[in-house]
Amino acid sequence: MNLPYAAKANASGAHVFAAALKRHGVEVIFGQSIPSALFLAAPEYGIRQVGYRTENAGAAMADAYARVSHKVPVVTGQNGPAATLLVAGLAEAFKASIPVVAIVQDVHRAMTDRNAFQELDHLELFKGVSKWVRRVSETSRIDDYVDMAFTAAASGRPGPAVLIAPIDMFDEIADRYEHPRRADLGTFPLDRMGADPEAISRAADLLLAAKRPIVIAGGGVHVSGACEALAKLQETAALPVATTAMGKGTILETHPLSLGPVGYFMGTRGRCKYLRDMVADADVVLLVGNRTNQNGTDSWQLYPKGAQYIHIDIDPQEIGRNYEADVRIVADARLALEALAAEIAGRDRSQREGARAAVEEQIAAGLSSHRQELDALAVDRDGPLRPEGVMRDLDGLLRANDIVVADASYSSIWVANFLTIRQAGQRILTPRGLAGLGWGLPYAIGAKAARPDARVVGLVGDGGFAHVWSELETSRRMGLPVTLIVLNNQILGYQKHAEKVIWGDHSDVVDFNAVDHAAIARACGLQGVRVERQAEFLPALEKAMAADLTTVIDVVTDERAYPPITMFEDEQSLNY
Repeated sequence: MNLPYAAKANASGAHVFAAALKRHGVEVIFGQSIPSALFLAAPEYGIRQVGYRTENAGAAMADAYARVSHKVPVVTGQNGPAATLLVAGLAEAFKASIPVVAIVQDVHRAMTDRNAFQELDHLELFKGVSKWVRRVSETSRIDDYVDMAFTAAASGRPGPAVLIAPIDMFDEIADRYEHPRRADLGTFPLDRMGADPEAISRAADLLLAAKRPIVIAGGGVHVSGACEALAKLQETAALPVATTAMGKGTILETHPLSLGPVGYFMGTRGRCKYLRDMVADADVVLLVGNRTNQNGTDSWQLYPKGAQYIHIDIDPQEIGRNYEADVRIVADARLALEALAAEIAGRDRSQREGARAAVEEQIAAGLSSHRQELDALAVDRDGPLRPEGVMRDLDGLLRANDIVVADASYSSIWVANFLTIRQAGQRILTPRGLAGLGWGLPYAIGAKAARPDARVVGLVGDGGFAHVWSELETSRRMGLPVTLIVLNNQILGYQKHAEKVIWGDHSDVVDFNAVDHAAIARACGLQGVRVERQAEFLPALEKAMAADLTTVIDVVTDERAYPPITMFEDEQSLNY
């Protein structure tokens, strides 16, 4: 394979960088013009720039791009304050096991440690939010370090890799290579590791002997691309399957053995409120790609304490972290699930098949009770809006190949509980690694960059949206149209409601002045519509999803409406 820069005399470091990125399949770089030399060279290699307005949003765009495309994305930033703004986005990717390569420009090599303009110790800055961070100091080593960055990001437990590159290196003439590189390391998982056959056999023993087994799938199933393998195991072993919020979409939620998402949002109107006992009373629990974190386990009160646990994860440190594992399976999720399904297929499954009808009936009854609870809410199509009504209308319009993204906080809980997955593998993107606000709009833009043919819908609250209004202009300038639903209750909802529950009062900064978000969209040359009645929402949504321009639907909602968080159950302080 002849790389473009290798065929040219007097190639610069920028060309070496661009050719290396192209070799790894990079087609898009999320950046704001810096490193300038790299972006001037990139078009010669078929690489397009998506120019964000703020670095934190750019990192979130790259994160979403990776989740949708399964390609390792690249985000860039300038040294100093710009680099610091990448930290939040990389931290989310780090906790959520999403690979991102960040290329951060550094000061001129001759100016190092002289208090050059915006000089900072970037190696220390990124240590806590990346798997790998290095500084390349010679143009002859650019290919080495780019390959190392992609390998680190995409292998094992995926995550961010940060490559620091001095500004002068991009202009320096590079040595020519006699043996150009051929490796393409730009997709993930890069190296799949199979499961120990003995551990698979022991897991099969436990599942087939169990009276009340359950599978709880986390976001690692998406990262591994293991949805088909999970479906095969569900059907082969007649196992009920639930998911975490980040695991939503890994299973077909219309399947009779699928519960839906479980965690700290199983209160009134929660999809799995009436199925809590299926988790709490399980005797064998199979965890796959599941961090067993606080929210996913309802503060470690949901999962049964007396059960036996089988834990599949690529990271051995996650196995048994909060629930001691009786069977540890350190492996790629897809390979482990395929091996487990094959092992069980060759065994006597009569006990599992005999229990199937009763399990399906239990799930159906629980989901029916949930629907009745929603019906009793009696959303008035001519009255004030509640998010449940908004989600019902969105759910009715979604196709199997649509992508839905949500901001953190309430938005993630609304989509987890009130949208139905009708095709295993459908992506519902939520920032649950660290759950910071402001990810919704950049997630939508990043997802659209990865799948230009898909309809992308984002759900955000007015609090989170305020972090990233500026990226509306990015959407227009870069030709990446999305539909954005803003649940505008004029409060920082989760904060206000939690303060009232915990302390019986709230701080004054949780209440906002009124903002017309539709007007902000129109000021950016986009479409904006304000909806104040339930009957107005569905027509607005239908029009927005058919448009080829970003549309912001500013939905004025009741501030007393909150999702089914268990700590809010029967709290009279919220009846204000």
